[in-house]
Amino acid sequence: MVRQIEFTLPPLPKGFHLITQVIREKLTDLPDAGLLHILLKHTSAAITINENADSTVRNDFSAFFNRLIPEGLPYFEHNMEGDDDMPAHLKASILGQELTIPISSKHMNLGTWQGIYFCEFRDHPTKRKIILTIIG
Repeated sequence: MVRQIEFTLPPLPKGFHLITQVIREKLTDLPDAGLLHILLKHTSAAITINENADSTVRNDFSAFFNRLIPEGLPYFEHNMEGDDDMPAHLKASILGQELTIPISSKHMNLGTWQGIYFCEFRDHPTKRKIILTIIG
């Protein structure tokens, strides 16, 4: 069986946001075993899995990525939507827009300290669409 759920996140400020619970709330009637595929349908934001207990990890992610790819660099040609335009695309490509998580005993089988991050890289964010595909 394959089932899809599409939903929209409200605009979230630039940064790394723990959305594990948002995903869980969308997942009803999961199979005993299977896979959950998550696709973020955008090119200037990303999703990843990391530390879910200490919010300073998400702050450090922001600090690192903003230093790695700063805004306003004079050699970026793609700046149609502002100084954050090309940096947002690069950051999103590094982290990616897809995750695959095993389903075991009708739950996402994440590690104890693992959570799903939504990574917003734009100064003026918009709503973001996510597709959850359940296989199993």
